[in-house]
Amino acid sequence: MTDHIKYSRERDALLLLDQRLLPAREEGFECRSVEDVVFALKVMVVRGAPAIGVTAAFGCYLAARRTLAETPADWRAVLSARLERIEAARPTAVNLSWAVREMRRVWDLNPDAGLEDLAGIWLARAMDIQAADIEMCRAMGRFGAAFIDHGDTVMTHCNAGALATAGYGTALGVIRGAVEEGKKIRVIANETRPFLQGARLTAWELKRDGIPVTVACDNACALLMHRGLVQKVVVGADRIAANGDTANKIGTFGVAVLAERFGVPFYVAAPVYTIDPETRTGRDIPIEERDPREVTHVGETRVVPDGVPVFNFAFDVTPAELITAIVTEKGALTPPYERSIAELFK
Repeated sequence: MTDHIKYSRERDALLLLDQRLLPAREEGFECRSVEDVVFALKVMVVRGAPAIGVTAAFGCYLAARRTLAETPADWRAVLSARLERIEAARPTAVNLSWAVREMRRVWDLNPDAGLEDLAGIWLARAMDIQAADIEMCRAMGRFGAAFIDHGDTVMTHCNAGALATAGYGTALGVIRGAVEEGKKIRVIANETRPFLQGARLTAWELKRDGIPVTVACDNACALLMHRGLVQKVVVGADRIAANGDTANKIGTFGVAVLAERFGVPFYVAAPVYTIDPETRTGRDIPIEERDPREVTHVGETRVVPDGVPVFNFAFDVTPAELITAIVTEKGALTPPYERSIAELFK
């Protein structure tokens, strides 16, 4: 699946599959401006670190097009401020800032380009980033499949599938890679509260692909592992620090602790550009806090007493020592991660 993030030349707009509505409805969300892109990122019309990066890249193009239409005399300053707004939309996923920095790098390489030419250059680069992301995920799938055995049941947390990328997926890419090798695989998708990305999105993707999937309550992980019902855990990542500490959806840390307790290998699948060598450890990763309503309400129904505060951290950090291997499009990194990551970036 690759059409959930699509640029339309006819509409000069970015068309997104609105993931808030899945699995009940498949509806699109149209982005024509920076405001549209920032809104889509903040409320999770689109989510998942690589998908956020691809969306941000197209958002930079839309920023250039809007600035071109307004033709301000100081267009460089106006455009730069709009890029800052995109970059600030969500703080944890490094792919977002990477995409914006990449567009700034391209701008620096073309200092004499007019705004219309720059917009065209950025559109081409955004399309390249989108295509490259799909190929990176397929490569991750091939490398990661080596860790999955025929007959395994693999636990996932959150959605790290096609919907979270430009297509194919990171953690689900590993599962898809194993299935394409002929291995019989089953998946347990943790529901992943409070946004239910596992129950709504991972289960939706795998059911479409005909890969057997069962949804489990987040708090069933210990029981499932204790009963020997989980052979591997594979998750995605929103940012990986230079020492291998990994930020992913809230609850991932707990799954990793349980996996160590029960001797279940725990793998992270992420593209190289999710690794942030400028972030030394997990303590340096900013953790986004989201709208309390995601916890206090189910739909329009309040389930928490009025006036009672809640925690709604979107991510947590899994220490590197709990991670068996980090699968990238360049191959698998193994401990000690400070060394293997440093070697990768050489």
